Amino acid sequence: MLIIIAALLAWSGLRAWRTSNPFIKWGGGGLAAFFSTATALISVIAIVGLFKVHARSAPAPDLKVAGTPKQIQRGKAISDGFCSACHSKTGTLTGGLDLGEHFPMPVGSFVSSNLTPAGQLNSWSDGDIFRAIRNSVDRDGRWLVMMSYTNAGKLSDDDIRSVTAYIRSLPAAGKPTGNPPDRLNLLGIVMLGVGMLPEGKPVSTGIVKAPLAGPTLQYGEYILSYQDCRACHGANLTGGAPGQLGPLGPDLNLVKGWKLEDFVATMRTGVDPNGHELGKDMPWRPIGRMSDEELRAVYEYLTHLPG
Repeated sequence: MLIIIAALLAWSGLRAWRTSNPFIKWGGGGLAAFFSTATALISVIAIVGLFKVHARSAPAPDLKVAGTPKQIQRGKAISDGFCSACHSKTGTLTGGLDLGEHFPMPVGSFVSSNLTPAGQLNSWSDGDIFRAIRNSVDRDGRWLVMMSYTNAGKLSDDDIRSVTAYIRSLPAAGKPTGNPPDRLNLLGIVMLGVGMLPEGKPVSTGIVKAPLAGPTLQYGEYILSYQDCRACHGANLTGGAPGQLGPLGPDLNLVKGWKLEDFVATMRTGVDPNGHELGKDMPWRPIGRMSDEELRAVYEYLTHLPG
């Protein structure tokens, strides 16, 4: 449609240029030429953006998850402490949260999917689910935009299998959500075309392993590799920077001045040791559902940040 509009404007400008009235010739022709050029430029940028939308691809591994009680228990822990922040608005993993409403600009709709058997995953293979979590590509090969902006792909292979096992164990609940879940509007496609929207985390086909679970700095580093703290608090957790996609978060070196029990209480109540309530964009509720051991591991990592 943009191309048609540009062509019509160019045709109008040509017609205006052929008239004998100098006002119409120079004024109308000039305006038509300007808007035609601008529309044509936007068309080219939109085409680049559409190419980027469809460029992401990744293979779906051939696997079958056993679904052992241990896997289901671990998958539930990850879901409660991570996935639920987006996918449990009205019920356990029933989706329905439009994350596009929290963007600084209206670039589209990004509704979290219903992950129970009432949603699309009921017809997906275990390999399809693995690919969606690791590389943000759905069963039909479409780019899961919002997933690609998260660090879900940093989950270890075993943890992704555990999440899959837990999803498979859930009863059907909630209402079906849209397919595809992410819909960029024209502004979003244009911004993607000029590089103002990120193209998501790189596709990975390697094996990801987690360190031994425990209240250690190393395990805390692993937890924060897939938790999306850096989207708000910066790549080095030293505070967000203007222009980033997520809200501006403070320097997490501040945790060095807290005791372990202060940190755990903050994550479970939403109130820091100074009595300040955490911002509404801080997903402290799902983080607070992590076990004492996991929260201590995160605390160990944060209190050993450089600087």
